Amino acid sequence: MPDRTRPIRKEICLNEQELSLIRHKMNQLGTRNFGAYARKMLINGYIIKVDYTEQKKLAAAVSRIATNINHVCHRINSTGHFYDADVAELKERMADVWEMLKAQQRNEL
Repeated sequence: MPDRTRPIRKEICLNEQELSLIRHKMNQLGTRNFGAYARKMLINGYIIKVDYTEQKKLAAAVSRIATNINHVCHRINSTGHFYDADVAELKERMADVWEMLKAQQRNEL
């Protein structure tokens, strides 16, 4: 077809769930032309990129606290004693987590 206004052909592969979702969105727009819908979305669609760096740091800090709590619990179960240094370290790490949360909240405002 030499008279085509769009001579470049691109193909995509979809699974059933993706195709169903696309058809649902096309129905919401009231269009049945997949090519037109795809062109419009590829050219004018939004791309949302979320930076999870701070959340990952927070999750790592919470994980470290959980590990420390686990170690303290094992020590208490085996010896029947807990140490003030353990409690102080946990409080210090919790303070770090609270600071991260406060910083995130300030950045969101």
